[in-house]
Order: sequence, then structure tokens, then C-alpha cells
Amino acid sequence: MSLVDIVVNELHAEIKSGRWKVGDRIPPESELVNLLGVSRVSVRAGVQSLVHAGLLATRQGDGTFVVATDVTDVALRRRLEKARQEHVLQVRYALDVAAARLAALNRTERDLRGMTADLEARVEAFATRDVEAFVAADVAFHLKVAVATHNPVLSDLYGSLVGALAEAMRRGSCLETEEAADGEVLHEELFRAIRDREVDKAVDTAFGLVDASIWEVETASEHGRQRQDS
Repeated sequence: MSLVDIVVNELHAEIKSGRWKVGDRIPPESELVNLLGVSRVSVRAGVQSLVHAGLLATRQGDGTFVVATDVTDVALRRRLEKARQEHVLQVRYALDVAAARLAALNRTERDLRGMTADLEARVEAFATRDVEAFVAADVAFHLKVAVATHNPVLSDLYGSLVGALAEAMRRGSCLETEEAADGEVLHEELFRAIRDREVDKAVDTAFGLVDASIWEVETASEHGRQRQDS
């Protein structure tokens, strides 16, 4: 086996074992070099191999993250990336509500800390009108909620949705609708309900959030059609 193959196998083993979960950031290159005892070149090539396979994704300035656990997840994610926005959001509807309920029951203090950081980043991005940062923080928050269920099937399914959800938000002009500001309040309410283990409140808020997302996408699509007609 080449050194690159060894790196690929070791990194894949971390993912398959569950030590690195969907949504987790993998250790930085320097740490992987020390851990695996190989050169930076071999580590970089191994990481890139898993990026091309669809198991990892690199975010500029933020690191490399696990986005899928096997090739089946990758196939599902790529299918979703080609789907219509409303179809993706309909799938998200079911997952978000289930995730909110289970997260309120099963969340840990570590889960809450992760959600808090993502909410803070989301608020800052909204204030500065930074679309890419807003999308990244929003998707990361909802993925953290899914992970907080401690149901690996649900969190893996949600992880497969991440790319399609991000694209739906970009195409839906997520910072341009009047309802975007309301989303700030609803996200805070969802977090508090999960934190306080208020299961019914978490479910109701999740319903409201996805309803607002679907309305925003439909409104943005209608505006786009009107611009084309004019």
C-alpha cells in the first residue's frame, strides 16, 4: 500500500467507526501528520481523495468537515443537490420536527455549546448581510440539532441534506425576505426549548421554522418569475 492509501484507510476508519461524525471538523493537517507519521504531502493527498469521494468537504478558512459516512450517503446527497427546492424542504420538514423532539430529550451540554456558537455566527452574518456565512451558520446549527438527537441514522440523513439545504437557501434569497428577521427569533426559541427540554415547544417551533423556509422559497421563486415576465 502507498502512504496515501494508508492515510485514506486511516481517515475512513475514523469516519466509519463514528469517532468522526457527520458535521465534525477533522484534525488540522499538522495534527494528522503527527498522528499518522507520514508527510504533509501524503496527508493532503489522502484528504483530497476523500473530498473527491464525497465523504469530506473543505470550507475555506474553516477547515475540513465530515459530510458523509459511506458512498450510499454520497449518492443520496448528490441526488438531493439536483432536486427542486420545495422537494428538499419537504424532506427537511419531517427531519427537522423529529430532530427537534429528540434533541430536546437527549441533548448534552456539549451539544448546547455547539448550537450556541452557530447561533452567534448566524446573528453576526445576518447583521453584516454575509450570505455565505449566514448559510453556513444556519445549516451548521440545524445539523447540530440533528446530532443532538444522538440518533446516528437521523443525523446521517440530515448530514446528507446539508449541501442541498445550503443551495436552496442561496437560491431563495435568504436575507432578502421580510420573514428572515422572524427566523432569528424562531431559531432562538428552538434553542431555548431544546436547552430547557421543552419537547412540545421544540416541535412547535420546528414546524414554524420550516413553514417559514418554504414560504420564503416560494416567495423568492415568485419574485424571480415576475422579474422574468417583466
